Amino acid sequence: MSDNTIDEWLELGASELREVAERPRREAEILLGHCLNRDRLYLITHLDEVVEAGEYMQMVNRRCCNEPIEYITSSVSFFSQEFYISPGALIPRPETELLIEKLLEKVDPLTFESFVEVGIGSGVISIVLAQHLENASFLATDISADAITIAKKNNEPKQMKARVQITQKDLLAGIESNIDIFVSNPPYIANDVKLESNLDYEPQNALFGGDIGDEILQRLIDEAVRRDVRILACEMGYDQKEKIEAYCKDMKLKSLEFYSDYAGHDRGFILELR
Repeated sequence: MSDNTIDEWLELGASELREVAERPRREAEILLGHCLNRDRLYLITHLDEVVEAGEYMQMVNRRCCNEPIEYITSSVSFFSQEFYISPGALIPRPETELLIEKLLEKVDPLTFESFVEVGIGSGVISIVLAQHLENASFLATDISADAITIAKKNNEPKQMKARVQITQKDLLAGIESNIDIFVSNPPYIANDVKLESNLDYEPQNALFGGDIGDEILQRLIDEAVRRDVRILACEMGYDQKEKIEAYCKDMKLKSLEFYSDYAGHDRGFILELR
């Protein structure tokens, strides 16, 4: 295909993306900017510049097949930062920022407490928490070797390699050290739920939590109680509040608080044991 102006490339991409994207022009800008290694400001101030766009239309075609744009560009925005992402880890959602915010409300920023994250995925939760809690120690686990690789790739440029220890394990297998704060965004979708096609690109073991969906959440609660942690913070499904309340009913807890996402759906809980 012959060279086009930036504006022509954007119009061409946007016209192809209209069936899959809510903001086709914006997504075209993201893809073209990634292809040209230019930011959005450059694109909109150089619309008449003629450029050779390389693999731009191939990237547009991938997006037209519902592949998430974050995997195409290998980049995801989280907590106003850019992180590396690839199909080996779940794409961080804005709702997960709420998990961090709610947990930070419970923790003294000068704390020396030990944090453990189960299911680190891309690493964003532990990394952002470590940025806000400079005196705390962090250990993060994941059963997936691909997720471990991605998390380590994010850990190093954020200069958190010494602060966040990352290890491949099933939940907390083999970890017997004291834990003060326990955090997780685990798989919590029931195995028989039919998901949107774009989620086919994401690791299924990071989405599906069992026949009911809350099996791993229950295991995490049991681990928190057994280890006498101070706080357990978890993301959960929109329909799991009553199940979590019932499961914790007879436990000796200091408090159990739920929070909602931006759409008003139940999204997570903070469990304080002491």
